[in-house]
Amino acid sequence: MVGRCIKISAGNFNKLIILILLVTCNYGNIATAQVLRVVIAGLNHDHVHGILNQYNKGLVNIVGIAEPNKQLQQKYSKLYHLPDSLFFDELKEVLITKKPEAVLAFNAVGKHLEIVETCASLGIAVMVEKPLAATLAQAKQIEMLANKFHIRVLTNFETTWYASYQDVYNTVSKDSIGPIKKMVAHDGHQGPKEIGCSAEFLNWLTDPALNGAGALNDFGCYGADLMTWLMHGVKPVAVTAITRHYKPGVYPKVDDDATIILEYPTATGLIEASWNWPFSIKDLEVFGEKGYLHALDNQNIISRMRENIKGTKKAEPLVAPVNDPIIYLTAVLQNKIAGTDDQSSLKYNMIVMEILDAAKRSA
Repeated sequence: MVGRCIKISAGNFNKLIILILLVTCNYGNIATAQVLRVVIAGLNHDHVHGILNQYNKGLVNIVGIAEPNKQLQQKYSKLYHLPDSLFFDELKEVLITKKPEAVLAFNAVGKHLEIVETCASLGIAVMVEKPLAATLAQAKQIEMLANKFHIRVLTNFETTWYASYQDVYNTVSKDSIGPIKKMVAHDGHQGPKEIGCSAEFLNWLTDPALNGAGALNDFGCYGADLMTWLMHGVKPVAVTAITRHYKPGVYPKVDDDATIILEYPTATGLIEASWNWPFSIKDLEVFGEKGYLHALDNQNIISRMRENIKGTKKAEPLVAPVNDPIIYLTAVLQNKIAGTDDQSSLKYNMIVMEILDAAKRSA
């Protein structure tokens, strides 16, 4: 096939160039507007690698990092080729200097309250790594500050961005398997020391004051959050828990295994959180009156209906703004989505903290 040469007059050519420039500029402005200006608070949480990788890809604009430990500053500066100008010793200093839209907390869970205390009076939103706090008392203080100063406080869970879990939720919402009767969540790995977590991460993760518990808080929070989401914010009427200490020589101060039973008016939830699994695991099972769904990982789902009809599928990729924590946070702050009744919301995570508190008291 021979292409045709189309002649463009000088006047039309100039108009075309102007149109291209306008489209390019507008696209650039849109892209720039979508890159959130954030400050990182703390570097002693190994999940920080994820956000720093996004920064190097231009997906988030980190305008400052607050970390008092000079060794950690140097460690991450070398790993991610970060300029010295990005680092500050004090959080308040970087907030006043850089005026970010949000703070991402990558510090000890028991120190989340301190981050919110610093940000709240300045009107700056906060997203913390799960769970919301080490204790229910701390969580209540965070909730009070968020309400008093009208800031958003959100909690990031890895499983929030699992396409398979969203698919299971959508299927249940369509009443495809009938009302939920039982939910089972398995979460954990061989143990934080066993899988090679950094020393600075282990120091607080295995401290009952800084983490609130061991595996119970670390991985029990996933199931508590998922079941709160599946039950649309309904609280369990009873919580029963058993904690075990299988490896006292490795984790002398905290539990390394927890089984939590949640009793709802019409369903039961079973949370199995452990640092003793033979491999890393995050999966979710939901039993309804007519069928069963099992999200095996972040993509794959198996199903079985009462008539013994079995199926397997791969979930469709999630779409923005519910496919990534930074994209989600940006949408919430721009009032494009509510962020009030979902897995990251303060409302649901206060229920998560009530469940974890009851579990600790039960055990």
